[in-house]
Amino acid sequence: MLVDLADVLRDAAAGRFPAVDGGWERARTWHPHVEAVVAFTGHAYLAVRDDLVTQLPVDRLDGFGGAHDPRVVAALARGGWIDSLDALLVHPGQARARGGLVERPDLGHHPRAQLARRMRRDVRVLGRADPRSTDLVTMSTGIAGLTELGVETGGGTRSGRSLIEAALASVNGPVVAAVAPGNARALRAFLATGFVPVGSVQLFGRDEGSGAPADG
Repeated sequence: MLVDLADVLRDAAAGRFPAVDGGWERARTWHPHVEAVVAFTGHAYLAVRDDLVTQLPVDRLDGFGGAHDPRVVAALARGGWIDSLDALLVHPGQARARGGLVERPDLGHHPRAQLARRMRRDVRVLGRADPRSTDLVTMSTGIAGLTELGVETGGGTRSGRSLIEAALASVNGPVVAAVAPGNARALRAFLATGFVPVGSVQLFGRDEGSGAPADG
């Protein structure tokens, strides 16, 4: 039976994690052109559309980091696009007063907004009410079918923090974010707003024309 990663992430947001047994399981996909490897401490999930995993180098596939072995991911992608390996963060989510963000269709051409449309569904592009500001948030149906945030700001950690806080103000339920480990400024901003690291995620796709650049 395929695992629902949304349930796994909801549990992780509440502090309940998969067993540390070195195992892996198949999970349901959530997007027609996106598949993924999601790893927690000592356990991994492969969200793939078929049973290709039976053809993988199983001696390298385990829940102790092996699921992210580049040879495993390359075999799964079969020549398609492979996104960067990201830290997977979760926030429990609790709507509060209005956060001050507004719809900003004028920022829809931004690379981060375009990336979100290729890899996620129901994408909204939000920003500050000041039309001169280019800070933006993408809010969409992303990893595991949960609400996913992407943030782009020209300021420092404090500016990013205020943008994330404003976005969280209108969200009920768990929120996920995928952040490149080397993007320390973004990691600090997400951690400062209550996101917690729960695992790692690497997205990939096998469909022609659905290639996506790395998100950082």
